[in-house]
Amino acid sequence: MNIRKLLARMSFRTGVIILSLCIPCYIISFAQMALPVSTGIKGILWVVFFGLAKTFQYGGLTILGVEGIAKLKTFFRKK
Repeated sequence: MNIRKLLARMSFRTGVIILSLCIPCYIISFAQMALPVSTGIKGILWVVFFGLAKTFQYGGLTILGVEGIAKLKTFFRKK
């Protein structure tokens, strides 16, 4: 089965949860630069966490689709 079709069958709530998981991954990917470890390890950690953030971002957007993004926009405009 195609991964995109599998993701598109998931619910709106799942899409929002997965999309929100990209925020901590972005924070960790840049905050780990302050750790007292070697430059090579910092690079590896950045690639891993930034890659996870992008995966969560695009996966969540695929699950939400166009209608889900419109729902989120109206939700945030009301607040």
